[in-house]
Amino acid sequence: MNWYIHVLRNFSNFHSRARRTEYWMFVLINFLILLVLNVIESALDLPTVLSSLYSLIVFLPSLAVAVRRLHDTGRSGWWILINLVPFIGQIVFLIFVIIDSEQQENRWGPVPK
Repeated sequence: MNWYIHVLRNFSNFHSRARRTEYWMFVLINFLILLVLNVIESALDLPTVLSSLYSLIVFLPSLAVAVRRLHDTGRSGWWILINLVPFIGQIVFLIFVIIDSEQQENRWGPVPK
C-alpha cells in the first residue's frame, strides 16, 4: 500500500525514475480498487459513476508513474504514446515496463534501487 500512496503523492513528478515494484504495485492496487468499485456498482445497480470518477482521479498519477518507469529503462516518457498504436503498441509498452532498470545512472537520475 505504501507504493500506491507514494505514487499518488508524486503525481506531478515526470522527471525521475520508478522501479518495477513501484509501477506494478500501483497497477495491482489500482486494478483491485477498480474491481471492488465495479462489484459495488453492479450489486447496487448503479451506473459507472464511482469507477469513472476514481479513474479520472488517478489518471495523472498513472501517467506520471508510467513515464517514470520508462525513464528507469532509459527511454523517453514520450514512448507512452506507443499505446496509441492498436495492439502492437500495447505489447511494446508492456515489454518496456517489464524489462529491468538500467544499472547505471541515466539522464533522469540515479538508480532507484
